Amino acid sequence: MAEMKVASFNVNSVRTRLPIVLAWLRERRPDVLALQETKVQDENFPRAAFEEAGYTCVFRGQKSYNGVALAARHEIGAVEFGLPDEPREEARLLKARLGTMIVVNTYAPQGYLADSDRFRHKLDWYARLRNYFRTYFSPADPILWVGDLNVAPLPIDVYDPVALAGHVCYHPAVREAFEEIVRWGFTDAFRLHCREAGQYTFWDYRLRGALQRNRGWRLDHILATRPLAERCTACYIDLEPRLAPHPSDHTPIVAEFEGG
Repeated sequence: MAEMKVASFNVNSVRTRLPIVLAWLRERRPDVLALQETKVQDENFPRAAFEEAGYTCVFRGQKSYNGVALAARHEIGAVEFGLPDEPREEARLLKARLGTMIVVNTYAPQGYLADSDRFRHKLDWYARLRNYFRTYFSPADPILWVGDLNVAPLPIDVYDPVALAGHVCYHPAVREAFEEIVRWGFTDAFRLHCREAGQYTFWDYRLRGALQRNRGWRLDHILATRPLAERCTACYIDLEPRLAPHPSDHTPIVAEFEGG
């Protein structure tokens, strides 16, 4: 493949947000769009709308929650869903090959509260994801790990790192679980190109004026192993879909790679 543009977007219901997604695809024309929280069973996924826009789709969904999908302008091959020995039937991981590149699209558990079983499940999910990369891949493979990872890795990735220190998406335990996977062989594509604070992909609906006051979180990520990180020419957050009427609470993150 020549130059490649890859995006990740938690759409918080692909059918509800379909006009926003299709308008964004027509305008931005990414080669690959990874979607999370599609909230739709497979038989109801709007495949035809994506195909009319020029994209092939693969997806795995559930009614009302979770769900992952890939839309691509190129052939999608070697598609697999889920982690090995997944203890819960949750649509949270989609792995596929696009040309020579492997894309692992993930929607990490949110965690609810730090003292809950759901947070312990989140940490277990991260541990199994770490083992998945270690067992089936090498850092020398051209891998993109993308998605809503429900973790803000650094103090500059949240609007108030002191007040939010124990939150399940900024908790020390989940930040360390994330960093263990990064240390295996990933580079944060966004921080490769931008070191500024206040760069976010998520603004909570429930927090009054969150977007206007930029009280956000950087929860959505594109991470690359070295063969792709060395070819990453840009990575940025596109705020436009979050400003649209009836938006998702997230907005896309986009990375660009030179041909190789």
